[in-house]
Amino acid sequence: MVTGLDLHATLHRIVMDAVGTVPSAQRGSLLARDGEQLVYKASVGLAGVLASPQEVVGGAGPAAVLATLGAADSARVMAAADWYREHLPGATALHLVPAGAVVVLAPVRVQGQTIGVLAVEQPDGQAPSGEGWARLRALGASAGAALERRELYNDKARSAQEVRVLEAVLNAVAARTSTHELVEMISKGIKSVQLGPQWRSVHLVLLSDAPSGGARGDAAAREIRLYHVPHRSPLSFWNNVRDGALIAGRSVGVHVDVRNAPAHSAVEQRGILEDAIDRGVHGIAVAPITPEVLEPAIRRAAQAGIPVVTIDTPPAEDSCAQAYIGTDNVAAGRLAAEMMARLLPDGGKVGALTFWLSAINSRERIEAFRAAVSGTPFDLQPPAEDRFDIELGMRIAREAVQSGGIAGAFGVCAENGLSWGTAAKALGRAGELKIVAFDLLTDTLAMLREGTIHAVLVQREHEMGYRAVQVLHDMASKGVEAALAGLPTRAGSGGRSALRFIDTGIDVVTIERTPWSLPLSDYLALDANRKAAKRREQLPCGSRAKELLLVTVDAGNEGYREERAPLDARSMVGRVLSTARSIIVDTHSSELHDAPDVVEARGKGAHTLACVPLLVGGSAFGALVLESARPAACSLDDLTMIERVVDTMAVAIENARLVHRITERTHELERANRHQESLLDTIRELSSPVVPIARNILVMPVIGTMDAQRSGRFIESMLQDITEHHARVVLVDVTGMAVVDAASVEHFLRAARAARLLGAEVVLVGVTPAAARLMVDQGVDLGSLITRSTLELGFAYALSRTGGQIVYHRSPRLQPF
Repeated sequence: MVTGLDLHATLHRIVMDAVGTVPSAQRGSLLARDGEQLVYKASVGLAGVLASPQEVVGGAGPAAVLATLGAADSARVMAAADWYREHLPGATALHLVPAGAVVVLAPVRVQGQTIGVLAVEQPDGQAPSGEGWARLRALGASAGAALERRELYNDKARSAQEVRVLEAVLNAVAARTSTHELVEMISKGIKSVQLGPQWRSVHLVLLSDAPSGGARGDAAAREIRLYHVPHRSPLSFWNNVRDGALIAGRSVGVHVDVRNAPAHSAVEQRGILEDAIDRGVHGIAVAPITPEVLEPAIRRAAQAGIPVVTIDTPPAEDSCAQAYIGTDNVAAGRLAAEMMARLLPDGGKVGALTFWLSAINSRERIEAFRAAVSGTPFDLQPPAEDRFDIELGMRIAREAVQSGGIAGAFGVCAENGLSWGTAAKALGRAGELKIVAFDLLTDTLAMLREGTIHAVLVQREHEMGYRAVQVLHDMASKGVEAALAGLPTRAGSGGRSALRFIDTGIDVVTIERTPWSLPLSDYLALDANRKAAKRREQLPCGSRAKELLLVTVDAGNEGYREERAPLDARSMVGRVLSTARSIIVDTHSSELHDAPDVVEARGKGAHTLACVPLLVGGSAFGALVLESARPAACSLDDLTMIERVVDTMAVAIENARLVHRITERTHELERANRHQESLLDTIRELSSPVVPIARNILVMPVIGTMDAQRSGRFIESMLQDITEHHARVVLVDVTGMAVVDAASVEHFLRAARAARLLGAEVVLVGVTPAAARLMVDQGVDLGSLITRSTLELGFAYALSRTGGQIVYHRSPRLQPF
């Protein structure tokens, strides 16, 4: 029965049937076109002519042989030794092939085109009978139908993933994503969309001081920054958790503070909670690294009245946490076992790899898997842990695949499935080793599309973050009991306690549709629709501002590098930046084969380079560089897709630069405003000082202009000093005023009336002839305000009002020496 779950098994069964069709046949294989080469899709019995018993993989020679099988009813017979020599890499034991044996070739066709060949060895050199030929052609047609079906699903998945990558980049524009995260997202995204080129390296080059909208050709003698992506998957799982939490936070009107703790440090994670408790947050959602280590902080939060929920991993037994929000790991473990049973109907050994054996979610999945296969032909091997060390995980998986005799592999968490897939590919067992993984990272998605991973159990981590914030907000607004009322409970792993539990659900995803799973293309669309629905959903808002804490896991940025270097105008990157045009370079035969960066890439084994400029206003300010070890790896269609992504990426980077420039300019303006305010304060202090010049007499010089705002400060200062110095006369000196007009005089009259209430008199001094003429022309009525033309005359008047006098002494005559 063809279910679409396992293409490798379907093709292997076709080859087995083909071998059974030809009398005395022991060996057969199915090869399909990959570019200008043939690759093995399935084989039977070929280990007998290989140097090692491992499954044959990789290239199988040129695809030119397909031209001889052009007709739908055509077939061909050729000497077996010649066929193996040309199409079986590593066939060192050709002496084991019977003398005179031939290989019978039947075409594999899709939509009228020959895309592969079904090759069956006939030991006695006799061609099949007419019935045998018909049977082989029918089996070739079945193989073509299976390959076509897979390709159609793959095309849909590729289109859906391309849309997803573009949406992710657009979201990065709004989220002000860092350059590091953006490059990682683009690198993994392009690799998951374009499987054919097998891009092994994607890195970004930016001009360090590229002006926005600069002139074309200004790239010479410039410095560049190179951003190298680490050889590991980004933890998109935690990014999705964060995004869900932030969306919910905006909906309910609360601030969500997202913090990441290193995956190896439960103690540091506890410290983050302790700090949040000290500052009095209104709720905490945490993904426990080690629940037992975190429990003292959770207990302290409960004592402080701060509700705590855990996500992804349940809390410790008898925890003070109010709820667990995440996957039902027991049900997920059973689902993984069911998918493995469908992939291996005859059972076999199954390896298991996880991050931490002590993690509750890992234990629950493994124990549920073991319980589900109990009493069946399956033998679950003792599970191993890689402790978030990807290199260690790769070594463990490789050793298990190479010497453990396993038929299936269970990736218990996130990148564990990638470790199994990488080992299977390296050892020639891609497709043949049945892998069930968790979480749809971009590399996992790529391995699912190519058939290395067969099924993925995808958690709904976006929903975890969203529901966590929603529940915490309800607890802080309505009370814990009211918010949790009606939620189901979940028994602890030891059966000793119960915990409120929100099951966020899980999706089983395969490349094709099956009765038990969603096809990848449909899942990608469904996931996008779910997130869009959350963005549109309106939740009840609280009446006051709240702060919630979300603590997730950070596996670190190992392998990420940022370098600076001078731009070489002779380089491939220099050519692209100066011309603002994309190029594809064959490192062995291109006119740029002597360019320094091309020479360097060739030395590392790259055969194809693609370089695409990042444009703004028609000018290139950076470039994305992709490397592949395959010759002619990048088609024009591949390049067009990359350009679409890079154009969106350019908007994100330019947006980040614009935000940075605006932020810097804002800070500069704020600093300038603060400096200006300081100067104005100084000027105000100096423009209207209060100087006591004699007993009960004050002088207040006025410089500049007198407006309403200054008038208030002037009167306030004057009244304060009248009280402090017991002044009876205040001489307001207007000599330094630019204009003394009706408006200014009105302010002085107000000051005089206020001074009289404290028993003091205001005298206006320093009135110039021009000021006097202006006041007369404007009809200014000074009322009872006394004026004097000079400060000296005003002082004399003040002395007369206070009982003082001016005494003049003759200077003693100087005597000559």
